[in-house]
Amino acid sequence: MRKPSAVVFYTLSILASPLILIGYIVWVGKTIATGRSGVSGTAQGPLSARFSEHNFGTRRDEAADRLIRVLPGIPRLGLRLATGPVLLAHRLSGYVPRAFRYPFEGEVSPQYEASARIWFFDAAVDRHLPDMAQFVILGAGFDTRAYRLPADARVRVFEVDSPRTQLVKRETLAKAGIDASAVTFVPADFEKQDWLGCLTSAGFDPGEPALFLWEGVTMYLERAAVEDTLRKIASTALGSVVAFDYFTSEALDSRALYWRFARATTKATGEVLKFGVDSTPPSRERLAELLASCGLSLSDHRTLGADTPSRRAWGGFATATVDKPSLTHDDQVGRGLHDPGQRGVATAGHVQGSCESPGRRPGPT
Repeated sequence: MRKPSAVVFYTLSILASPLILIGYIVWVGKTIATGRSGVSGTAQGPLSARFSEHNFGTRRDEAADRLIRVLPGIPRLGLRLATGPVLLAHRLSGYVPRAFRYPFEGEVSPQYEASARIWFFDAAVDRHLPDMAQFVILGAGFDTRAYRLPADARVRVFEVDSPRTQLVKRETLAKAGIDASAVTFVPADFEKQDWLGCLTSAGFDPGEPALFLWEGVTMYLERAAVEDTLRKIASTALGSVVAFDYFTSEALDSRALYWRFARATTKATGEVLKFGVDSTPPSRERLAELLASCGLSLSDHRTLGADTPSRRAWGGFATATVDKPSLTHDDQVGRGLHDPGQRGVATAGHVQGSCESPGRRPGPT
């Protein structure tokens, strides 16, 4: 039996469902159009999840709340119609839907993956960042963790993402009045550029331990780019950690209605699902094998979905560590494991070579 607060919440939400539906239609339509213009539409999902948790009062994230309200890819009308009635129902009933509880409770279904993984990545930051000198957010999108760090945090922060998405983010941060002066932005394409070379040129020290956050990215890359990225991380200092999420081949191949719709939706935004870890059970071992082949050791893991021959896992959350010496970045260049011609020199304000790094973003004035 549902709690009275839940009954009130869902009754109000159902009554407002026509407005909510119109809001989502407007929102998704703009997302598809934005994806075609080169701005990541899939990066909006995690941001909207953090925005919702902030407004439900389960996880404070002022930066996410301010950023989403001025982001070019999100229509103001769509945002108000899609979220306003639900937030009003919450305020009147006091009920928090399962999708926006923090930490996420119970089994994680595919539609809740973006919300559930927030706690996993937050926990990884809380556990590992105090021991690190550097914090690198790979495929940062509209991630706001760099803007939630304490003012006295003694860690260098880097965000790596495609030039177009990062340009939009920097402009939107300024428009929202969010101070990004402590963040070094490194534009790089994981499938076309030597992102570690660009990162090093921007001030990253491969000899110092770092925490790499790689959220919601692997599934949109070719396998070669995923493996190359893991090898680059493995070439950094002992003790470095990478936290990431992933899909398995089940998400790419399943004929289930949800996954067929998910693949069609991401394709419509211009970001096709490309990579999945082998889903042959136990999928955890398949992931550990992949990481070991790239020089990393699996340290923490959560399987998503059943993991049996008849019902296979569809994804997971994981952290991996650099716990033994590996080929350095320069050794990899020397052995031809990636194209040294992609490495350039990143400096503040302009571009040299292939690395289009503008350096640090000045804070708002």
